[in-house]
Amino acid sequence: MSRIACITGTRKGIGRHLALHLLEKGWIVAGCSRKECDLEHTNYKHYRLDVGEEDEVVNVVRQIKRELGPIYALINNAGTATMNHILLSPKKSYDRIFDTNVLGTYLMLRECGKQMSRSGGGRIVNFTSIARPLGLEGEALYAASKASVESLTQIAAKELANFNITVNAIGPTPIETDLIKNVPPGKIQTLIERQAIPRFGTVEDVANCIDFFLQDASAFITGQTIYLGGVT
Repeated sequence: MSRIACITGTRKGIGRHLALHLLEKGWIVAGCSRKECDLEHTNYKHYRLDVGEEDEVVNVVRQIKRELGPIYALINNAGTATMNHILLSPKKSYDRIFDTNVLGTYLMLRECGKQMSRSGGGRIVNFTSIARPLGLEGEALYAASKASVESLTQIAAKELANFNITVNAIGPTPIETDLIKNVPPGKIQTLIERQAIPRFGTVEDVANCIDFFLQDASAFITGQTIYLGGVT
């Protein structure tokens, strides 16, 4: 019987690739985004969802269970970023970043975790960023949101362990997606040079790490954050 994965932010970028990747491996995928998605596959169903809205998250997670079955894996991929000096960052930037990156991650984790606790367990993978350990200038709000995600990951891992639920996080390096399209090329190059392996990350790199967290043999791995590219 195919397992069910819920992936947020599947309309494009990393989320879309991960949806296709898991579909190829035989998963049933429930994809979520604020806008419609043109991804078509027999085992894919899309749900319109703003992860920062509690009522929407509660309703959609319940709907997924009714229509597809209990969720086994949650990939909290949805995220947003901005780049600005902290003295020039308006509150609306803070609200947008924290509502999506932190509140959205928490709400999805909470609601999917409830299902998993009643269905025998599962896997939760959150998304952080190398902006957090590198302390990148101009990304104070984004890095702070990802620090919150890492803390949430560690504590949730302890609280959910008795339910056979693992909670881990992945911190990708820059990947050529819309998330970095407004970052000056010189800044991106400087960032890449701070990695042990100085190149852009790829969606395949991320998928490999996701596979590691989701496999049955990783049942003893929880509360961990893996940064790609040799960042520490």
